[in-house]
Amino acid sequence: MSVRRARPTQRDIAELAGVSITTVSHVVNGTRAVADDTRAAVLKAIETTGYTGDAIARSLVTGGTRSIGVAISLVANPYFAMLIQAIEREAALAGYTVLLADTHDNVDTERATIRTLRSRRVEGMLLTPSPGDAALVSELVSVGVPTVLVDRLATRTDVDQVGAENIQSTSALTEHLAAAGHRRIGFISGAPGLSTSDERTLGYRLGLGRAGIPWNPRLVACGHSARREGAEALSALLSLPEPPTALVVANDSMMVGVLHEARARGIRIGHDLPVVVYDDVEWADLVDPPLTTMAQPIEEIGTHAVRMLLARIREPERAPEQLRLPPTLRHRESCGCIHPQ
Repeated sequence: MSVRRARPTQRDIAELAGVSITTVSHVVNGTRAVADDTRAAVLKAIETTGYTGDAIARSLVTGGTRSIGVAISLVANPYFAMLIQAIEREAALAGYTVLLADTHDNVDTERATIRTLRSRRVEGMLLTPSPGDAALVSELVSVGVPTVLVDRLATRTDVDQVGAENIQSTSALTEHLAAAGHRRIGFISGAPGLSTSDERTLGYRLGLGRAGIPWNPRLVACGHSARREGAEALSALLSLPEPPTALVVANDSMMVGVLHEARARGIRIGHDLPVVVYDDVEWADLVDPPLTTMAQPIEEIGTHAVRMLLARIREPERAPEQLRLPPTLRHRESCGCIHPQ
């Protein structure tokens, strides 16, 4: 049967292959298993007619959509927006488009977004795992989906990963305050269940040890990686019989809460309470006083993540790679010591 329409449709594909439109849809979208001979007939019809009405249909013939999926929580951390820009830029240079899905840092939402991205036939996945969803990573690895974990890394060696170094850099922040003479250094930790939270807490403890300061769990308050909880954590620390004389904050979302709570209490950051923070945002040097931060190499993380994923797509059997990139200490004034000129 010849196809007479100028622009072939799924109906044309169905007629040429001798199947229903529903079957064509199942083959194109992967929504139901289809017999091998039926699938082959549909693919032959797509190739014969030159059907291009669907990127997924084209990919069935060409073998790829030239697209990658990015599953990330857009509200979890302001730095993720800058990370996405770096990812899109590097992907575009390689001729790939990026399909972005917001996981909202929720396990169920994350799983739904991954299913959606896979249904769009993305060739690989960049993922910042939500807390408590280690099983999803195992599933992606087991079914052979090229996957790179970004920022939030896992304690496993069978998946590609790229992120900033957290332990030594948080130790350096803690040691910086200790070098200024502080012995009661408080810490506002991130959301439980995140590798970044665990590593930065470990770095804080390491920094205390290196400075000869005993570990005191009462000086640690969880800010759950969020602004409101960051403010509540500072309030809890300041309510202690012996509150901290200086503070390490584990990310910039919580730092926003710290700044608001300090202002509400009439506390002068850098004078009444020296503070340093892991993460660096564009407004860090605009607040008063400018913040002493540990700046993550965002551009490099995004660039390496895309390159690593494309290498995995090209060479599925290559050895998994884990890459840690060092942050940079940006010494300003919130730490309370003299800022170098």
